Amino acid sequence: MSKRIVVLGAGESGTGAAVLAQKQGFEVFVSDMSLIQEKYKKKLDNKNIPWEEGHHTEELILNADEVIKSPGIPNNAPLILKINERHIPIISEIEFAGRYTNAKMICITGSNGKTTTTSLIYHIFKSAGLNVGLAGNIGKSLALQVAECDYDYYVIELSSFQLDNMYDFRANIAVLMNITPDHLDRYGNKMQNYVDAKFRIIRNQTEEDAFVYWNDDPIIQHELHKYGIHARLCPFSAVKEQGVKAYAENHKIYFTEPMAFNMEQEELALTGTHNLYNSLAAGISANLAGIRKDCIRIALSDFKGVEHRLEKVARIRGVDFVNDSKATNVNSCWYALQSMTAKTILILGGKDKGNDYTEIQHLVKEKCRGLVYLGLHNEKLHAYFDSLGLPVADVQSMADAVKAAYSMAEKGDTVLLSPCCASFDLFKSYEDRGNQFKQYVKSL
Repeated sequence: MSKRIVVLGAGESGTGAAVLAQKQGFEVFVSDMSLIQEKYKKKLDNKNIPWEEGHHTEELILNADEVIKSPGIPNNAPLILKINERHIPIISEIEFAGRYTNAKMICITGSNGKTTTTSLIYHIFKSAGLNVGLAGNIGKSLALQVAECDYDYYVIELSSFQLDNMYDFRANIAVLMNITPDHLDRYGNKMQNYVDAKFRIIRNQTEEDAFVYWNDDPIIQHELHKYGIHARLCPFSAVKEQGVKAYAENHKIYFTEPMAFNMEQEELALTGTHNLYNSLAAGISANLAGIRKDCIRIALSDFKGVEHRLEKVARIRGVDFVNDSKATNVNSCWYALQSMTAKTILILGGKDKGNDYTEIQHLVKEKCRGLVYLGLHNEKLHAYFDSLGLPVADVQSMADAVKAAYSMAEKGDTVLLSPCCASFDLFKSYEDRGNQFKQYVKSL
């Protein structure tokens, strides 16, 4: 009798997992508490995979041999607790997909910068002519690509939620950009739980593998010794330090091994300190994969950037508009503000995840000309920032936010959407929020 696999959540990762499970000969059932998007229903129907939406039928779930859980479902959801009581193994889509491919895995995690770094690594590998797929939080689900494609490499962005249910999966190159407080509501408000989740990226690594990380991150430095790391350590830093494999000095960036080379910092496509880290991490990863140094240089200099991440939208009557809608935590906004060279009108606010805005107060004071609070509940923003004495506007739509910011701006200023918060109070997603911003800017 074939093993029964139940997939919870029918988004990109769940649908991909279901397709792969069926291909591998399992009996598959898909259940989603929400409504399933049409494109995913179509995919499941085409493969004759049974599904349900809007509810979970427990007798069709609790008879599973294994459950593949969408990263969005919290571990303390009532159904998950019942599955645990029955001792039915729960895994992630990435864990499941990893069983059925021998491709090399380049995996990237971190509180900030992971999407840009993942996209940049993929760009370098693709530019070098490698047979490579892009997966995880961006691109198509890893499971779907394992089912339908035959790549030699996968570049995978991993959130802490995806790492939570990974056990035997092995990253050949693991990249940890940084660790700052985020999603603590999902980790019992304990920072250590979140840190442990991030460090799962090095699980199962051997001495043949590499662990690339930011050398100057205080949390990473403090925690490194706890995890019995077998992989080769490949730290990077903005300055030359002992043991680092990539660093910047005298307006150049240097890579020391396996192939030593350097390039002018001004040739990098991405600007700003945090993007320097993204470029260093991507360059090391490509270097470790044996990509030629001239290919790495060219790809680092012609990368186009990531949508909704410090994306230049337009210049209107001397005012620049920048879309950083992907900044869903305070530390992301800190990076964005730090990279601003002009006086800035900051649009922030949304669904607060227990944010502490102290981290950006001094930058707001130093860089901002005005603030636009975009959210249903802006009391916390008023409490943190009104005392700085900057002009402030309260708005509850993107059209009003763009209008208010534009009226505060002077010629030469930048209007920056970098919300610090999740988008779900007023928007479908951070993409929807960013797209609306671009739409209203372009209609000014």
